[in-house]
Amino acid sequence: MSRISQIVYAQSSPEIRAEHDEELRLRGRMTNMKRIMLHSPVAHRIYAEWFTLRDLLRPALSDRGIWLFSLAISEASNSVIPATFFRRALIEQGLQPETIVPTADEATLIELGKAIVANSNAVPNDLWNQIEKRFDEATLVNLVAFAGMMVATTIFTNVIEVELDPELAAYKKV
Repeated sequence: MSRISQIVYAQSSPEIRAEHDEELRLRGRMTNMKRIMLHSPVAHRIYAEWFTLRDLLRPALSDRGIWLFSLAISEASNSVIPATFFRRALIEQGLQPETIVPTADEATLIELGKAIVANSNAVPNDLWNQIEKRFDEATLVNLVAFAGMMVATTIFTNVIEVELDPELAAYKKV
């Protein structure tokens, strides 16, 4: 059981209900994490900026690259919910996370994700140099900010002990 309850829509304030409705309008679903986070509509909006950063990365990165980067961060953070979310994204595209052979760029992103979680003060220079050659400075800013949002998401789900959404159960790593 999660450490914080999920909101009960019918008992929520108009502000929380409006934020809930907007989330459904924008993304079509409401996860357990979001139902908990909606106790603070501001926190929910801040974390939802993950989607904005993802969209800003799309011209430079494929969805698969973004998913592999996010999966690497989630797994390195021992965060079941985000890891399972990205496993589902990959599996639903016909890919098996355990057998994917990443491209050179994807392998670099995976390595960067793991390095950020391991010690953000010690991302190896050779790794950074590879990333820096691949992306312009605006994309680098968005990539690191996106990684920060992923780390924040893993912290939130881990600390709160958010329960796995039922629709993710089939995608959980065994």
